[in-house]
Amino acid sequence: MANYPLDMSVKPEVTAFFDEDTNTISYVVKDPDSASCAVIDSVMDIDYAAGHITYESADAIIGYIEKNALKLEWIIETHAHADHLSGAPYIQQKLGGKIGIGEHILTIQTVFGKIFNEGTEFQRDGSQFDKLFADGDHYRIGNMDAFVIHTPGHTPACMVHVIGNATFTGDTLFMPDGGSARADFPGGDAGTLYDSIQKVLSLPDDMRLFMCHDYGPDGRDIAWETTVAQEKSENIHVGQGKSREEFVAMREARDKTLGMPKLIIPSLQVNIRAGEIPRDNDGNMMLKVPVNKL
Repeated sequence: MANYPLDMSVKPEVTAFFDEDTNTISYVVKDPDSASCAVIDSVMDIDYAAGHITYESADAIIGYIEKNALKLEWIIETHAHADHLSGAPYIQQKLGGKIGIGEHILTIQTVFGKIFNEGTEFQRDGSQFDKLFADGDHYRIGNMDAFVIHTPGHTPACMVHVIGNATFTGDTLFMPDGGSARADFPGGDAGTLYDSIQKVLSLPDDMRLFMCHDYGPDGRDIAWETTVAQEKSENIHVGQGKSREEFVAMREARDKTLGMPKLIIPSLQVNIRAGEIPRDNDGNMMLKVPVNKL
């Protein structure tokens, strides 16, 4: 990781928020030397069958930040999620902060703009976000330096965020007994995902890794923190030096057996807009259901 200077002496304070409905873990990441913080991968709640939006998950994060008198500087999306809706604009409205995502969100906007038959009023230039990160970009959370690593494969826009001795993997990796995320969405690729995982595993062995999802394989308790050393040793998909060819064969075979995430249709429409719900010509919030497109 020669291109990514590390300061492992910085130990951000990480508080996790688990959303049971989507098995998503959101984080508040605090600078240990100031009140500054960032939120990573927030959730907006939806009862899809009823078409009803609520904000309990985001309110829990907001309440924590307010209770501890923190200053929110960044609201980070590790990628355009297909399994939950982002709470970023709701949190930004309440607390401020800049919404950031990887620059390849433009690819996602182009692909899914076509699938959802979005009109020309939907800008496919990433302008819905405050910051588009490129590979290797740095940003600050108070006194902490953070940087991003482009990790495509699950989606073209996936980014891993490294903040001191803590790395937030998005869907690039799961806990060791969970393996890895699927690579069969539009723009995904199993071989590319393997290469991206190797970038993460090249970080120092004692780097803390924080997952975006956990499903409690075999009934174990939900967990979200591991280390690079543990992943290299124990990850069921890439550990013990498994080859690229082995991984691709496994991942492609496994992905053929998976159904679509239950919230992929509303999630993508919202998340390509930085968490804003699309509206019809009368200004009403409205979601589309493309038929035989996914």
